[in-house]
Amino acid sequence: MDSETYTLFFEQLKRYVTDRLVPAEEEVIQNNAIPDAILREMKELGLFGLAVPEEYGGAGMNTMQYIQVMAELSWAAPAYRTIISIGNGIVTSAIANNGTEAQKQEWLPKIASGAVASFAITEPDSGSDSAALRTKAERKGNGYVLNGSKRYITNAPFADVVLVMARTNAENLPKNGHISAFLVATDTKGVTIGSPDKKMGQEGGQIADVYLENVEVPGSALLGEVEGQGFLAAMQSLNGGRLSVASAALGMARRALDSGIRYALDRKAFGQPIANFQLMQAKFADSQADIYAAECMLKDACERLDHGEDVRLKAACVKLFISEMCGRVVDRVVQIYGGAGYLREYEAERFFRDSRIFRIYEGTSEIMQLVIAQQLLREYGHNVPRS
Repeated sequence: MDSETYTLFFEQLKRYVTDRLVPAEEEVIQNNAIPDAILREMKELGLFGLAVPEEYGGAGMNTMQYIQVMAELSWAAPAYRTIISIGNGIVTSAIANNGTEAQKQEWLPKIASGAVASFAITEPDSGSDSAALRTKAERKGNGYVLNGSKRYITNAPFADVVLVMARTNAENLPKNGHISAFLVATDTKGVTIGSPDKKMGQEGGQIADVYLENVEVPGSALLGEVEGQGFLAAMQSLNGGRLSVASAALGMARRALDSGIRYALDRKAFGQPIANFQLMQAKFADSQADIYAAECMLKDACERLDHGEDVRLKAACVKLFISEMCGRVVDRVVQIYGGAGYLREYEAERFFRDSRIFRIYEGTSEIMQLVIAQQLLREYGHNVPRS
């Protein structure tokens, strides 16, 4: 998107987040869903197609623009980002980079106009270990039959299309060549979405199991119409996904610190605002330093990715640091609130619950540590297996 158009869009988004999305947070939390009216508005604003190429009806934002938008959107409740992030992220990336032209023509305009997307790789017995993936796709005529189950699938209760990772080979092949990707509409016979899981936080952003029982899809549902490319397509999108999660954590940390400062200015003890106390000021300072460091890291990684650099190492560093940083900031904010921070009627308690997942999805902090360490060892010429 050209800079002038982007600037106008971003200013409009900031007003929309402040004036519309934040006031509706309580309704989102109470109903565990974004109101239909707001969903329509988000579609009209083009939020579902931010990263979709312009030729397929999207805004065509680069990484830096998209991540800035995600961070700004994440000032409000996480559900608003969640509903659009999978389509804008891994699904659009996988289709744009690995799909056939027919698949691009079919799915990208739908996503840009508001179709909700999910990505399904995790299973009851397969998370970080892709070799344990059990969902199978067996050839039948010119198509495939899918059988298996997927767990913790974001947006599944709302999804129109799911990018499903399935085995097309019984053996574990090098570089996960046994895994293929399939674009499966959720209204396909044999697709069942489980009940939404009850989570610690992030109400309104729903996850659920996806069950595939003798689901017949045509050969054109196979991403790129090439077997064995599913895991590669997912990994190519992983850097952007990690930066997106980092942007969400950054947005939440900014909101939490703002909330903590406002509370400290209003709350009085010993005849003065608690914001005057140096130990409170230390929490403000440490949090702002954390946030500034996060902003610099995220900006650097996004710019490098936009310039075509391999940012696998840097994206892992960014995701590790910012997700952990967000946890530190919201913990300080709860402490600033004191006893009130433990009560549901104050937003600090919600920030604490909502932030915890950032250290788990799109690669846990422990997996990020392994990715970083192993990449460093390779740079020193040490041969280590890739995580």
